Amino acid sequence: MSEIPLRKIIHIDMDAFYASVEQLDNPDLRGKPIAVGGSSQRGVVSAASYEARKFGVRSAMSSVIAKRNCPELIFVKANFDRYKEISKAIRKIFYTYTDLVEPLSLDEAYLDVTINKKGNPSATLIAKEIRQRIFKDLNLTASAGISINKFIAKVASDINKPNGQKTVNPEEVISFLEELDIRKFYGVGKVTAEKMYKLGIFTGKDLKSKTAEFLDTHFGKSGRFYYDVVRGIHNSEVKPHRTPKSVGAERTFNENLSSEIFMLERLDHISEELERRLKKTKIAGKTVTLKIKYSDFTLQTRSKTLPYFISDKNLLLETAKELLYQEELQNSVRLLGISLANLNTDKKVTTKEKEVLVQLQFDF
Repeated sequence: MSEIPLRKIIHIDMDAFYASVEQLDNPDLRGKPIAVGGSSQRGVVSAASYEARKFGVRSAMSSVIAKRNCPELIFVKANFDRYKEISKAIRKIFYTYTDLVEPLSLDEAYLDVTINKKGNPSATLIAKEIRQRIFKDLNLTASAGISINKFIAKVASDINKPNGQKTVNPEEVISFLEELDIRKFYGVGKVTAEKMYKLGIFTGKDLKSKTAEFLDTHFGKSGRFYYDVVRGIHNSEVKPHRTPKSVGAERTFNENLSSEIFMLERLDHISEELERRLKKTKIAGKTVTLKIKYSDFTLQTRSKTLPYFISDKNLLLETAKELLYQEELQNSVRLLGISLANLNTDKKVTTKEKEVLVQLQFDF
């Protein structure tokens, strides 16, 4: 068995990034509850300041509900060009420490600092220094998680938010995971958490008590993932050049649509936008997925895999139409989306990740 070396991984997560940038650029918004997003009946909160979060305002929340929770809430239109500009400056700081940077989004990234440009053996001190530089150069705060793999680092970055950090040393990994509320496990969403509760799984220790067969039976392919991570096993490397698994486009409508005729018109525009993105990146794919969000917010996806790669608008639209008519709609529709996966950029995995026994003598 070939051993995978113990790594020093940092997960940096900007604090309320979009909202914090807006407060940075507009001093009048500082200290006030703000939400980035649309304030209309159909609006959705993209991000909320910590002042707004105190009232229960969260990202992906309906703007109507957000305003009901916080009557003083101030809505700000998103400025993604500005967020990208700031994100680029943050990544520039990352690259002064390591080239092994894997961005997850504009506001978070993994860094592998096992071997780093500063020759600093302490990942904890590197994370602290990065956060200090972000604050000094950009006047924004970030939180960090530091540990032996990406999973634990990601979980740890939430522990002392905002403007804090948490190191989980190798010898602390098992106890940290055992004591963790199952809702804190990255990858365990609300639905999965509820299912785990019904099975008597409330903490990492409860999860660890279940066999691989039990977890496979109840959680399918995710079962093995849960079995491994609660034991501190997550061998995924920091990947500096992440290739997209899918490319998509979608639209939320001002009024719910109940007629397929109107939906086809919207799908025509969506497929045109998707074609533009595919052509720009020279990407094609085989699996077309139609995303349908109904007026009651339930989500449905329908997919079809073709025997050849496509990127042409007409072929995308033709397949999306077929999927739309595949079965009756459950309700009126508030959102439609088309995505393309099984891309020509995909690389097949040729080696299996293996469980690794780790030596605990390690300077963190």
